[in-house]
Amino acid sequence: MNRSVGFIGVGNMGSAIIKGLAAQNLKVHGCDLNTANLEALAAEVGLKAEATPKDLVHACRYVILAVKPQNMKLLLEELQPVMSVSRLIISIAAGVKTKTLSDGLGGKARIVRTMPNIGAKVLASATAICSGPGATQDDLTTAKEIFEAIGSTVVVNEDLMDAVTGLSGSGPAYFFQFIEALADAGVRSGLTRQVALQLAAQTCLGAAQLVLETGESPAVLKDQVTSPAGTTIEGLRVLETAGVRGAIINAVAAAVERSK
Repeated sequence: MNRSVGFIGVGNMGSAIIKGLAAQNLKVHGCDLNTANLEALAAEVGLKAEATPKDLVHACRYVILAVKPQNMKLLLEELQPVMSVSRLIISIAAGVKTKTLSDGLGGKARIVRTMPNIGAKVLASATAICSGPGATQDDLTTAKEIFEAIGSTVVVNEDLMDAVTGLSGSGPAYFFQFIEALADAGVRSGLTRQVALQLAAQTCLGAAQLVLETGESPAVLKDQVTSPAGTTIEGLRVLETAGVRGAIINAVAAAVERSK
């Protein structure tokens, strides 16, 4: 990671990744029609603004495409004349396949596709990475290094990216709803909104950390909280009766189908 990384698009996700890389003392460049975003990042993390996407490609060996999917076709057409196989192109655009990216660039670049999530804003993204046309193992390693600056990464085959979108891409929204419901329940039982929300959010965070740090199955950890004839098993009984487990599975499945 001794070369500059460039971002075409510095919106919410692009900005989050830029801040993560800047925290690792990596030089970042950016290009965006929104000059206010560029100026803010220049002041905050020392981002070097480039006037056009072509200028950015000339300046950076690693280029991250962080534009909206509907804007990708025009961007690829603009970049094709200045593209070469010496450039690693990393896309974070949801639903845009690596073949589409490669074809749009005339087959003149190495392609990696990623799917980060909103946790990038607090350097806690879950990012899936897949290899595209021309990409090498070193390219995947580079992509992992970039995105591990904002969280954790996994490498998957591209045909699983829709599953990733439904699970970790959409997943934060499911947790936001769950945290909101937990907090509402706390308020219903007499807690203040502030206290209930803090307890609910921290409870979810602690449970997630236990899964990641212990490597234990969630079922095993659940049993550690569940005493015979206790409060937790009574609550779990209600969740099972309401079909919460099945609803979560069905929600992810529905999101996967919509992604496809």
